[in-house]
Amino acid sequence: MEDEENAVEILVSNTEAAHSPSPIRCCWLRLRYLAATSIICGCSCLGVMALVFAIKAEERHKAGHSEEAVHWGARARRFILISFAIWLAVLAPTSVKMTLDVGPEDELPDWAAAKEFYQKYDPKDVIGRGVSSVVRRCVHRATGHEFAVKIMEVTAERLSPEQLEEVREATRRETHILRQVAGHPHIITLIDSYESSSFMFLVFDLMRKGELFDYLTEKVALSEKETRSIMRSLLEAVNFLHANNIVHRDLKPENILLDDNMQIRLSDFGFSCHLEPGEKLRELCGTPGYLAPEILKCSMDETHPGYGKEVDLWACGVILFTLLAGSPPFWHRRQILMLRMIMEGQYQFNSPEWDDRSNTVKDLISRLLQVDPEERLTAEQALQHPFFERCEGSQPWNLTPRQRFRVAVWTVLAAGRVALSIHHARPLTKSALLRDPYALRPVRRLIDGCAFRLYGHWVKKGEQQNRAALFQHRPPGPFPIMGPEEEGDSAAVTEEEAMLVLG
Repeated sequence: MEDEENAVEILVSNTEAAHSPSPIRCCWLRLRYLAATSIICGCSCLGVMALVFAIKAEERHKAGHSEEAVHWGARARRFILISFAIWLAVLAPTSVKMTLDVGPEDELPDWAAAKEFYQKYDPKDVIGRGVSSVVRRCVHRATGHEFAVKIMEVTAERLSPEQLEEVREATRRETHILRQVAGHPHIITLIDSYESSSFMFLVFDLMRKGELFDYLTEKVALSEKETRSIMRSLLEAVNFLHANNIVHRDLKPENILLDDNMQIRLSDFGFSCHLEPGEKLRELCGTPGYLAPEILKCSMDETHPGYGKEVDLWACGVILFTLLAGSPPFWHRRQILMLRMIMEGQYQFNSPEWDDRSNTVKDLISRLLQVDPEERLTAEQALQHPFFERCEGSQPWNLTPRQRFRVAVWTVLAAGRVALSIHHARPLTKSALLRDPYALRPVRRLIDGCAFRLYGHWVKKGEQQNRAALFQHRPPGPFPIMGPEEEGDSAAVTEEEAMLVLG
């Protein structure tokens, strides 16, 4: 009897051991679960690497290579810890933070300095900042509608008398132009404006989706369909400005806002001015990466005739390139070399994102980024480019019954082939992922998206870095990597570099 009971106990214990996971197996499963959790938390790139290392560790353990398994497991744990540390330090705070931090420079004006504004509007949280201004959300006291107010301090404490007068004159010019172009669906609407001895207030429509720059940072790169819609709206706004003899001179994604319906509104007319037919400008203004070659040549050559409205179309070409590729066409760590690239029109469609882009959009970019302004497309001509033609034709097809039958047959065959190609798609193997992950478009988008999510603050406007810095894995062209002594003084321009720009 005792022998039978002992046999039953042995049998039960053996059965439980066979069906219960071993501690080592639980270790590898735990690593996989932690890696998947880090991916869900937002650290997708590090989480994917940790998951790959965990799978590698488990395979090496099954093959009997315990030391290699421990090595790969340690690497997986290290990536998991880094991903959770980044999530706690960066992603978690930003996921719940809806407004910008308020500093001493963001203090609201007192009632006496802005009595007229306070009587009509109630200012709220800070939603943006400029070089000399702060943008706040505000509520109309009578109706409860929300708007955005741009507050500029014009006091002798911060600006000299000449600068004060220059800021006031520029703001008045901007206000006059905004009132002149009011009503266009793709240009920001000026609601109210107030001016006191210390502050100036400009009240605009509230664009809840923020800047196109931030949207692009979130998406990394846009599809041709989405880019077509944005660029058509932008070119319509530019065409309207040029028809009214107005040149913007500061077109860039930071100055393009998005409303609730993802429609764009052109903003920031601080550099805009009236330009009569045949008149030329010589003032150097704008953002370096979006400056047209004639603006740079004009600033370096006193005999240059000047520039006109064509500079806005060059900026449109740069924006179009940036939306599709995720990085601008002209960039270098040394700004002086970047300016030389602009003056010579040196850009290439060699990034992986251009492999799937149509020749039509590349042709439009090349026609907008013409160094000679006389050969550059106008806004009206750009809108007539084949890139903006709708897929559905304006004229219906007149087909015979036989032709309709053939079209239907070919449509069914094409649909069947597409369905078969989806079901028989080659699976993604671990070896392909480890060999060259950046060559795979979905993985490439995942890596770029993680990079911009983690380091997007590094390339925000107003700082020295550029979006292209996150895409560059090697020094551009023949230019060598700078040494430590040169990196600290990268903004300095030597006489030899100036000669490089001047040719």
